[in-house]
Amino acid sequence: MNKKRVNIFVSTLVMILLFSFTIAFAAEGNGEAAKASFGIWSILPPLVAIALAFITKNVIVSLFLGTMTGCVMMQLNGMNIFSSIIQGFLGFTQRALNSIADPWNAGIILQVLAIGGVISLVGKMGGSRAVAEALAKKAKTPRSTQMITWLLGVCVFFDDYANSLIVGPIMRPVSDKMRVSREKLSFIIDATAAPIAGLAIISTWIGLEVGLIKDAFANGIGQEVDAFGVFLQTIPYRFYNILILAFVVILAVSLREFGPMLKAERRARKGIIENSNNEVAESSELEPKEGIKISIWNAIIPIGTLVIGALIGFYYSGWTAVMGGQDAALIESMKASPLAFSSVREAFSNADASIVLFQAALIASIVAIAMGVIKKIFTVSEALEVWVDGMKGLIVTGVILILAWSLSSTIKDLGTASYLVSILSGSIPKFLLPSIIFVLGAVISFATGTAYGTMGILMPLAIPLAYSISPEMGYVVVSTSAVLTGAIFGDHCSPISDTTILSSMGAGCHHIDHVNTQMVYSLFVAGVTIVFGYIPAGFGVPIYIVLPLAIAALTVITYIISKPVEENAQVIQERKSA
Repeated sequence: MNKKRVNIFVSTLVMILLFSFTIAFAAEGNGEAAKASFGIWSILPPLVAIALAFITKNVIVSLFLGTMTGCVMMQLNGMNIFSSIIQGFLGFTQRALNSIADPWNAGIILQVLAIGGVISLVGKMGGSRAVAEALAKKAKTPRSTQMITWLLGVCVFFDDYANSLIVGPIMRPVSDKMRVSREKLSFIIDATAAPIAGLAIISTWIGLEVGLIKDAFANGIGQEVDAFGVFLQTIPYRFYNILILAFVVILAVSLREFGPMLKAERRARKGIIENSNNEVAESSELEPKEGIKISIWNAIIPIGTLVIGALIGFYYSGWTAVMGGQDAALIESMKASPLAFSSVREAFSNADASIVLFQAALIASIVAIAMGVIKKIFTVSEALEVWVDGMKGLIVTGVILILAWSLSSTIKDLGTASYLVSILSGSIPKFLLPSIIFVLGAVISFATGTAYGTMGILMPLAIPLAYSISPEMGYVVVSTSAVLTGAIFGDHCSPISDTTILSSMGAGCHHIDHVNTQMVYSLFVAGVTIVFGYIPAGFGVPIYIVLPLAIAALTVITYIISKPVEENAQVIQERKSA
């Protein structure tokens, strides 16, 4: 029986069991009586979503069926299961519509799409390629080649797909010349794709992250919070993201490796570069338009407009919110010192991120379109077509968001979080919860190959559970960051992750070689993340102690277990003569 048939069989079995459980639940009581107390049955919707994510590897299907399960449960009336299914479907559609109708949610989706349009315009105008080529010229040694690749990955902070598809094709010939292995190149690309996009305050990821945080607080613990402010607070606690970026620098500067990567690098230094069958990933959406003169300003001006516009927008939006509020002391403080760090921090914390990012992306889009038309790269209609094409790749993100919001509202009505809190809040040690969340997120993400769907499944459960164990905001923030970083870690080393596949293709590396060499490094950094990051943070150790300690531990352990890459004498001679 082939894999496809096995998946179909298991999926069918799960749905039959689900049908049986649902009928059994219906028999326990009808209508309002059943709705009054779902008890253990309340965990069925997220359980279905997680189980089907493992089986089908399709997060959209999993989130939809998980939400539908909850909607059907709330419509059960005796044994009339078919009527309940119809009513449950109608309930699901209403939840989806309510999610889109919310101004905050609509703003999140619009800003994600608009940023995708800007990225597409910048790529077609040759801006992304110009930046990459300018940096690539600085690579003269294996050490500088790796550092330039890392720096370029950090510069393409706004989207993980763009990172994989831009950095790989540009740096591959340079790394081949400097005898850096394809495995190492693909690892650096992958390590600066999702990890940096997940941290950036302006990216195609932030809408998803901020939207899920806001929804989890509102539906999980009944609190309206500044979701963007919470997002900013999680950044220092994104231990895996930060440590994997530091890890690349440590290896590049020291020219030391361990595990399968050491063999790959030693082989490459001898001039043996193993290519994949499909040399380089191509993306017509990110390739410059034929016949144009590429310029670095075609990237700097639109992206700069996006960043500066967002920063100004955050300040103005937050300032307006504070001035319209009731905190007289804060108002007076900000009027007295409008540019003080505390004032800027308060302004950013009170800003409406969904509206501001959409406005900034829209302004950047207009600037990019105007540049393209003035430079005669596009006509207005061609520029608009490129802008819309850039949005298409992010429609899936919008679908996942809508389904995640719908699932969140469903489990709120079922009381899932309350049930889990009642049975787990006293059994999980406080210091271990962030680590447990991190591991669970990693397992789901590794199995499904997507960080987005993992965040959508876990966030509405993790925040209420953390709050029940300790309502102190700092602890909830640490647990929230564990969801985000666990999802990214699992996605980073998963062989079925889209960014893992794109990174190996972009570097021209055999996919399995990339997975095998990267897996050891990812697991190592994840271990340091738990032991020196989330466990101390779970004990309440301040971040200014935890983060430097984690980086120091990573550096020391890496040096102990790694070995230097012996450079071929011919390479040294070529470098001296150059």
